[in-house]
Amino acid sequence: MRQGAVRAQELNSGRIPGLFKKQLEMCKVKPGETVVVLSDLTVRDEYINSAVVAAEDLGAHAYEIRLGTVPSWVRVGVDVISECKGALEALKAADLIVVFHVPVWAEWMKHVLKAGGRILLLHDAPDDLEELMSPAGMKEAVLHSQNILANAKEAQLVRKDGTDLRWQGGQYRTFALWGAADEPGHFDLWGGGLVQMFPNDGTAHGRVVLQPGDMVILPYCRYLVDPVDIRVENGFMTSIEGGLDAKLIRDWLVDNKTSEDDMDPFAISHLGWGLNPQARWYWTGLYGDVPERNRANARVFAGNFLFSCGPNTLGGGKRETMGHCDIPMRDCTVIVDGKVIMDEGRFTDPKMIVKREMRGRNANPAALRHV
Repeated sequence: MRQGAVRAQELNSGRIPGLFKKQLEMCKVKPGETVVVLSDLTVRDEYINSAVVAAEDLGAHAYEIRLGTVPSWVRVGVDVISECKGALEALKAADLIVVFHVPVWAEWMKHVLKAGGRILLLHDAPDDLEELMSPAGMKEAVLHSQNILANAKEAQLVRKDGTDLRWQGGQYRTFALWGAADEPGHFDLWGGGLVQMFPNDGTAHGRVVLQPGDMVILPYCRYLVDPVDIRVENGFMTSIEGGLDAKLIRDWLVDNKTSEDDMDPFAISHLGWGLNPQARWYWTGLYGDVPERNRANARVFAGNFLFSCGPNTLGGGKRETMGHCDIPMRDCTVIVDGKVIMDEGRFTDPKMIVKREMRGRNANPAALRHV
């Protein structure tokens, strides 16, 4: 099937409310809490209704704030909340916010988390809800990985194609997503399973070679079709060479420069890996390159290394830019403080390996009869 083709929805929509209730249970929604559904003009009504009903079934109070604008996935960090009088105060007073557009990098998210609110992001298609939901052991594996990155002094990314990127850590916060906003002040993602760190300023250097089969999932969703050779010096990409894919990446970043000497879009941003065994690299090939089918899955599939460039405010830095790329890479080896954490896309630490649960469209009825 060609990229871009769209398959019919396979999930019976009648199952969606039950999935929302299970997810909110994972987020530890309790009687008497307040849940705000933060939506916009593009959100499916069945998602909004399911979130409200699920919260009420758990004894919580719920209401919706619907934005009259559509927050753009290619303009990260634009704050669509703070300018609406009363909206930020309402979100800060809520216990859980279920949001359907990316809040990462936006100022309002920082205020809500600081106030102790929990934020759950959902940005995937109905067919992916059940399958991506975090399996048992995910939180433990993610926190173990986060601890490694939080204490990392030096890290290295290598691959047989000549990739050899090195950087130092400790200056900025790490972040971890395990699939449930179950703690005060925690942001998470339905379909989580991701850990990331930000390199110390000016320390990233080396070479990254992107290969066909690696993916660019921000600003667009696309398997790379030709190699891209990236050189990094003092924390910034100094050259991006190759064919069409190199030009797409380079032109996107150039267009997001705010001045001729603005290099922030070319800075190395968050680096880390996915741990979710429920996600699969080949889903873009199966289900098309529609963003809704790839936002969580492509970032969290187990063994991918997520390379990115652009802002670092999520880690506590001051670099704000809308020039941002997320690029999951396959078959990488990751070395942290001299220890191999991942060997050609496979975890060497058993504490990072989460057992896959057969459910959703990946369930095998023949196999399940013998369980």
